[in-house]
Amino acid sequence: MTHPSTTREALIAEALDDAAKLLRQVEALAPALDQSRQALADAHSGLAGQLAAFEAQVTALTERAKVQAVKHVLVRTDEAARRSVELQARAMADAARVALGAELGATLQRLQSAAQPRAESPRRRWEPWLTHAAAAATASAVTWTVAVMMWAR
Repeated sequence: MTHPSTTREALIAEALDDAAKLLRQVEALAPALDQSRQALADAHSGLAGQLAAFEAQVTALTERAKVQAVKHVLVRTDEAARRSVELQARAMADAARVALGAELGATLQRLQSAAQPRAESPRRRWEPWLTHAAAAATASAVTWTVAVMMWAR
């Protein structure tokens, strides 16, 4: 190749040389672009796999949290039910005590009033039996109250 004789030819030769260099650089860039594209595709598939694993872990964690929440609610519900049963048992025992006290008071008053005429008339021989019957009724009522309280627990 001969050297350019004019400035114009020199500029054209230099431009052609620059264009050739540019083409070589573009041609050299194509494999790098292919490698970058492949690396990007590999990274995408890797991230997709990691995302699937992460979603599975989050799902498992959510299920465990639900199970724990249900267990917690069950424990609290059992405690509340137990307290309610205890309160009801106490209320029933108190009510039974009050009712028994009222019945016992009335029975004792009747027995007392029945005992006073006894001193006046010694012929009433059934009064000792009445006292025994009252004691048996009282013992039966106390036994019934204790049985109800034990059954309620």
